[in-house]
Amino acid sequence: MVRVATVRTAREATISDKIPAFADGIAHFITSATSQAWFGTNDKMTQQAKQSLSYRDAGVDINAGDELVERIKPMARKTFREGVLGGLGGFGALFEVPSHYRQPVLVSGTDGVGTKLKLAFELQRHDTVGIDLVAMSVNDILVQGAEPLFFLDYFACGRLDVDTAASVIKGIALGCEYAGCALIGGETAEMPGMYPEGEYDLAGFAVGVVEKSAMITGRDIVAGDVVLGLPSSGAHSNGFSLIRKIIALAKPDLDAAFEGRDGSSSRTLAEAIMAPTRIYVRPMLKLMAAQPVKGMAHITGGGLTENVPRVLPSDVKAVIEQSSWTRPRLFQWLQSEGNVTHAEMHRVFNCGMGMVVIVARDVAQQALKLLREHGQDALEIGRIEARREGEAQTIIV
Repeated sequence: MVRVATVRTAREATISDKIPAFADGIAHFITSATSQAWFGTNDKMTQQAKQSLSYRDAGVDINAGDELVERIKPMARKTFREGVLGGLGGFGALFEVPSHYRQPVLVSGTDGVGTKLKLAFELQRHDTVGIDLVAMSVNDILVQGAEPLFFLDYFACGRLDVDTAASVIKGIALGCEYAGCALIGGETAEMPGMYPEGEYDLAGFAVGVVEKSAMITGRDIVAGDVVLGLPSSGAHSNGFSLIRKIIALAKPDLDAAFEGRDGSSSRTLAEAIMAPTRIYVRPMLKLMAAQPVKGMAHITGGGLTENVPRVLPSDVKAVIEQSSWTRPRLFQWLQSEGNVTHAEMHRVFNCGMGMVVIVARDVAQQALKLLREHGQDALEIGRIEARREGEAQTIIV
């Protein structure tokens, strides 16, 4: 906060000392004239000017904020892990890097949930977007081999609805549990006039650690390596501006039964669209601890064709075979209802593969076996080939 001083500067003092009478006269004139002009003699206006205002009158409910903090404390504590120092409520959150790391490298990531939130508002589904928020950041830092350590969130709204906010943060805490990281702090910002009634925005921040010698950079990827795919739970948190456009034009019944991943009709179209982003941390940490992983790509905005190249050396390309997996019905529906081209589908959506992992051919089958043993479905979806100059770095065939 900038404090407004009432002490005159040396320059002001010098001038007024030279002409005290003139200055005093002018000051009296201006004060009287301003008072008459602005306030006049209207007793009602004077009374209004003297009204005592509170923060709540301005639209900020401090009591609601305090109530939210008390409700989320047990949720956050449930996520605490070794390394957390102190509790909640400090000006900064403290975390000690695990002592078994010899040359620890911190890896950080930040993301949001995007316009998937607009559907959450319309459908009144606030319990899973917190999982999305965590997933987007922890999956990103996982790609470089990092173990997520802690997470912080930012929840911003125009008017704080404690129940809604608590539901969102409950999802954030659940996502942290899935990822094995501590929800160590956060910020709730109630800003009247900034957001429409009933709406909010989210941002998340994850910090992880990796041994310097174990960082995954992609530099060892060569022709002959194998591309593995880890299935997604749906659209995750990307492409929702296009999804919402398709919904607006197709006008489907979002509550109608919609085929699930197993071919059943156990969930609605809304449930299929809003399914939370899958978190790949635990099975991938097991894999990385057991055998070398050459490269990973989190399939987010940009789809397969723009995310996989981010981990490839310039002299190779990934050839991904679309026929190696059955594309979930949600993506079939989106393509059909929106008349979306194949190329556009692959550069916007994950199309059923939320994470790509690249390993040497001689360990590929063992990698698949290990992932499945730890509850993560996985399959071989492509290969690495030599790339000629000018060729795309990821080709879907």
